[in-house]
Amino acid sequence: MKKELLEWLKAFIVALVVVLTINIFVTPTTVFSISMNPTLVEGDVLLLQKSNNFKRGDIVSFKSDLVLRASDLEKLNPIQKIIAKKVPNKNLIKRIIGMPGDSILIENAEVFVNGEKLEEVYIGSETIGFTFIEEIPENQYFLMGDNRSHSTDSRSPLVGTISEDKIIGKSVLRLFPISKAGTVE
Repeated sequence: MKKELLEWLKAFIVALVVVLTINIFVTPTTVFSISMNPTLVEGDVLLLQKSNNFKRGDIVSFKSDLVLRASDLEKLNPIQKIIAKKVPNKNLIKRIIGMPGDSILIENAEVFVNGEKLEEVYIGSETIGFTFIEEIPENQYFLMGDNRSHSTDSRSPLVGTISEDKIIGKSVLRLFPISKAGTVE
C-alpha cells in the first residue's frame, strides 16, 4: 500500500511540474466577441505563447481597463467567473497594427503605417473613424480587431495604445473547433 501511494504521489508531482512548466510558456484563451471576425469567431480556443517578441500582424491577447459586463460574465465558465470576481477587467484579442516608433493614420477607410497604406486581406469590415498618431511611444502597440466596425480597440480612447507589459501573449494555435485547429494568420 505504501509503495502504491508513493507511486501516485510521484505521478501527481510530475503532472504538477508539467502543468506549471506549460503555464510559464503558454496559456489558453477563449474568444468571446465578434471583433476579430472573420479570422477568429466566438468560441474559438487559442493557445497563446507568452512572449515579448512581437511583430506587426501578430494576434495578441492583452489586459484592458474595460470592465466585464453582466452579459460578458454569462459567457464565462465557472472557473473564469471566480477569477472575474477578483479581476473584473476584460482581456481582449486584437491584431498588432503599429509598433513602437511607428506613425498611424486612419482616414477614408484606409490604414497607413509610416506613410504607407497597409494591405489587409484579413479584415471583416470597413475601417471606420479617423485616427492620427505621430509616433507610437516606446513599449506601446497600436492594436485593432479584424472586424473594424465592431471592435473596441486602439482607435478608442477607452483602449488607446497598449503597453507591452499588458500583453498576455500572442496566438500560436487554434485548438478548438477541431475542424479549424492549426495556426492563425
